[in-house]
Amino acid sequence: MAQITPVDLPLTAEDSQAFRPMVGLRNRHLQTMLPRILRRRLQFTPHWQRLELPDDDFVDLAWSEDPQQAKHKPRLVVFHGLEGSLHSPYAHGLIQAASERGWLGVVMHFRGCSGEPNRQKRIYHSGETEDGTWFLHWLKRELGEAPTAAVGYSLGGNMLACLLAKTGHDAPLDAAVIVSAPFLLEACSYHMEKGFSRVYQRYLLNLLKANATRKLKAWPGTLPIDLPQLKKVRRLREFDDLITARIHGFSDAIDYYRRCSALPLLNQIAKPTLIIHAKDDPFMDSQVIPDVTTLPPHVEYQLTEHGGHVGFVGGTLRRPKMWLETRIPDWLTHYLERAK
Repeated sequence: MAQITPVDLPLTAEDSQAFRPMVGLRNRHLQTMLPRILRRRLQFTPHWQRLELPDDDFVDLAWSEDPQQAKHKPRLVVFHGLEGSLHSPYAHGLIQAASERGWLGVVMHFRGCSGEPNRQKRIYHSGETEDGTWFLHWLKRELGEAPTAAVGYSLGGNMLACLLAKTGHDAPLDAAVIVSAPFLLEACSYHMEKGFSRVYQRYLLNLLKANATRKLKAWPGTLPIDLPQLKKVRRLREFDDLITARIHGFSDAIDYYRRCSALPLLNQIAKPTLIIHAKDDPFMDSQVIPDVTTLPPHVEYQLTEHGGHVGFVGGTLRRPKMWLETRIPDWLTHYLERAK
């Protein structure tokens, strides 16, 4: 696989709506891992910007181009998943797709996720909407009015759903797309401790621990545990018990999961939103699937049979199709290019 040179095929309008997994590779784990094999490198040069926050912390922005030279363009904001970044295949793939459509794309990295530890006694989590909301308002103040949409993947998708529900009609967005979001965090935490999903838990936990280690070394005392304690952590729920919950005001991981799950809030979303899930997502189970009869008419839900977790790779190994990079921009075009 490492020798394959991916060439994306154009999709028809019908293909862009219905996902068809890669021939012979519809397995949930292969779908989840394929983007990391086929889309390892950025195909553009990002424009980086550090945004100082009101509490003397920062988030780093990765733009598709210099935003000051593209104020007039429609804007697409990406919120990444757990320990994700611009270098996550889904993130840079969508930013490139947005750029090719003439839009200004940007990844807002959650605190500590751009490679440099953040300064304050906090990190980020599935329900932490303050930074995202502040950034979206900053975007409008700094660059002026323009059609704006946001896309949230996995943890970033749950966060975006919470943000949309909390802000309602005041959300500074024209539309949103949410992909592979763990809308019921407690159920997903249990699911990650079973079967092959434990491999993903170990992978994500190692990323979290590496990030926390960098933070403790750069800013001692900014986490509620020390390095010897951190090395003993063996489960995501334990990490959330000892760190995420304690520094963000939750009594424990379960309290955090229950208070920050977006599933009960979906009916409060007031802006046009597309939600995409795969039935075979190895990070979660059927409990995250909402009752579509409770969703507002402007919230569209698409449940595919296959796709894994933020995978959705079609075509063939020689000619793969990154379905999300067509499906998402196609759906958003109505909202981002309405003035044309």
